[in-house]
Amino acid sequence: NIACGYHAGDENTIWHTVELCIKNNVAIGAHPSFLDKINFGRAELNTDAADIYDLVTQQLIILDEIVSELETSIHHVKPHGALYNLSAKDKKVAGAIANAVKDFNHQLILFGLSGSHSIAEAKKIGLKTCNEVFADRIYLDDGSLMPRTIYGAVITDIDKVVQQAVQLVKDGTATTVTGKTIKLSADTICIHGDGVYAVDFVKAIHNKFKKEGVVIKSS
Repeated sequence: NIACGYHAGDENTIWHTVELCIKNNVAIGAHPSFLDKINFGRAELNTDAADIYDLVTQQLIILDEIVSELETSIHHVKPHGALYNLSAKDKKVAGAIANAVKDFNHQLILFGLSGSHSIAEAKKIGLKTCNEVFADRIYLDDGSLMPRTIYGAVITDIDKVVQQAVQLVKDGTATTVTGKTIKLSADTICIHGDGVYAVDFVKAIHNKFKKEGVVIKSS
């Protein structure tokens, strides 16, 4: 998921990351956000649906120009931070994002919080979707993520991250902050790349999945 300059990154980082994706056969995803580098796109901004449609479209154009130069293409779109969380709970925001993606390229896959409005609104207009789950975040009983403003919302223990990833993929469940077991469809797993232990988490999950016979591939 490549930041398109609104919450992080610039033309050089996008170009370099796309080159790495090509080299390592990694699916390229656009990671659009609110225009908010100060808060890394994690502050919820009061933006109407039309503006959200435009900002998603603009970021897709930015990434598309670079992937086209490098003779490849965008595979999926995953909103970032506050925009992602807002689309999970707000139908209008979810609809604006879904329509922006479909109008730009109806073959793109939209990643959204598993079972949320993000997925439902995209499906309504015939857009391909991937239910996303989180290995490094704590879940609330309603299937939403515990806000980062609450201590412990981000999991930093590598064993717990691996355990949650395996549970999500093999059992289709997550254990919430209250100890409740909830059902979640898992098509793709998020690990936050800005986390201190992100690389360690990915390596550990990859190794565990190999042992468990879980195959990792792009849709």
